[in-house]
Amino acid sequence: MRQIVDKIGAILSRYSFERSEWGVTELAIELAWPKSTVSEILSSLAAQGFVERTPRGRFRLGWRFFELNQVLLESTPLVRESRRVMQELVERHGESSHLMVLERHQAVIVEKVQASLAMQILMSRVGLRLPAHCSACGKMLLACRPWDEVRIMFDNVELVPFTPNTLTTLDALERELDQIRRADLAFDREEIVPGLTCLAAPVRNDEGKVIASISVSIPTYRFAGGEAGFADMVRNAALRISRRLGFDAGEAKPARRRKAS
Repeated sequence: MRQIVDKIGAILSRYSFERSEWGVTELAIELAWPKSTVSEILSSLAAQGFVERTPRGRFRLGWRFFELNQVLLESTPLVRESRRVMQELVERHGESSHLMVLERHQAVIVEKVQASLAMQILMSRVGLRLPAHCSACGKMLLACRPWDEVRIMFDNVELVPFTPNTLTTLDALERELDQIRRADLAFDREEIVPGLTCLAAPVRNDEGKVIASISVSIPTYRFAGGEAGFADMVRNAALRISRRLGFDAGEAKPARRRKAS
């Protein structure tokens, strides 16, 4: 049974925004499996609605995943409570907001509220993975982990430069994470998108553990001179979400993560 589940997981994990369709032969080559094995699993998944066959005989994800995704989003207190605060934040201040969680060396967008008059952030959408080393939410979440753990996450991972401001060495990342721990606030100063600055603060659960990060994205020309106000804005939003999740700022003290001894 474990082997079957592992094989299903291996097939489904090959689907992405960049590769939304696969043929049986392509998957068999990619996974180094017999075509008959791939075909049998895909046929079973298709019968249950998890994938669907295209007119060209290829397979893409089915609508059953969309249904399950809605169940996940609506039944997860983190997303449900964050969405309310994010909508109020965007309506009041007119800046776009993202909620992200950490998965290995990447930050995954689990909710986004776009301000109608804000700069259109074309490379952000729910489900998108951003490099944690250069996104505000990603760095905030990394800063809540011991450095030894972070270093292992980035073994054999290239710190790809998106702009001249992107951090490209582990030494530089370590120094910045130390600053983030002290401030409990992270910045992306045009590290992914030129002209766009982001600030992020941690979201904590009822045990005081950081489980996500919320950010605001601001055109740099509007950010200049208003850093303190924007910092208070995102910190307050993160605290409101945390309180909705049961966090008591008066009792639970944020843990300062240092290098493991």
